[in-house]
Amino acid sequence: MEHSPLSRNERERYARQIGPGVLSDEGQQRLKESTALVARVGGMGGPAALMLTMAGVGRVIIAHGGILTSADLNRQVLGSESQLGQPRAAQFAEHLRSMNRFVDVEVVAREPDDELANALAERSDIALSCAPSFDERLRLNAAATASGIPIVDAAQWGMTGTLMVLQPGTTACLQCVYPVPPPFEEDFPVVGAISSAMGSLAALEAIKVLSGCGKPMWGTMLTYDGFQGRMRSVTLRRDAHCRCCGQSTPSTSGGPAL
Repeated sequence: MEHSPLSRNERERYARQIGPGVLSDEGQQRLKESTALVARVGGMGGPAALMLTMAGVGRVIIAHGGILTSADLNRQVLGSESQLGQPRAAQFAEHLRSMNRFVDVEVVAREPDDELANALAERSDIALSCAPSFDERLRLNAAATASGIPIVDAAQWGMTGTLMVLQPGTTACLQCVYPVPPPFEEDFPVVGAISSAMGSLAALEAIKVLSGCGKPMWGTMLTYDGFQGRMRSVTLRRDAHCRCCGQSTPSTSGGPAL
């Protein structure tokens, strides 16, 4: 993907985010030259993809299957009442394209399997994992590890969300944190405000990583309990025996690496 310097129109578009305390000219150019993969663009991935698109990431690849249902619309900001019963990926992509003509939005209308996850990660500079199930999250983690790209993992339940910024091989990876995947509840409760909050924070961390501005929260898990109004962060411990990113034999530990 070839890129030219920022045009006058692009500089006008991004004028409010270039300057002291935000992005440099070089940082904005880096965004333009970057590709971000967002796996699932629902409650969290939708706001994340939207913020990446509005910020000027050059190519945003979205992966999401299924059709839009009424129950999706308490949190999936890229959908609308007029598109109920229609495939989600195509309409979500059109929403993103309508927000920034300078960004290339690429659509994958299904959740990636192992082969596709690896192929998409190879073409990306960062992966944002916003999938609901641990199987999908760990699959993208493995693909990011194999490709050597950073991954931002966002999760939600009820009014609580978590966020991790990982560089497999340097920090812990998701497999280090969850060597044994916890049980997954298919129709878990969630309030849309926590979805958007965690998705936007995931995008912010990705923007910092891609642009080289600010200080990404490498190797840290941020937890926000919206019900109680409490936030905390912990440093994640890399497992040298991790079967995904480790260099030794698999760990027998069953607990999270915090």
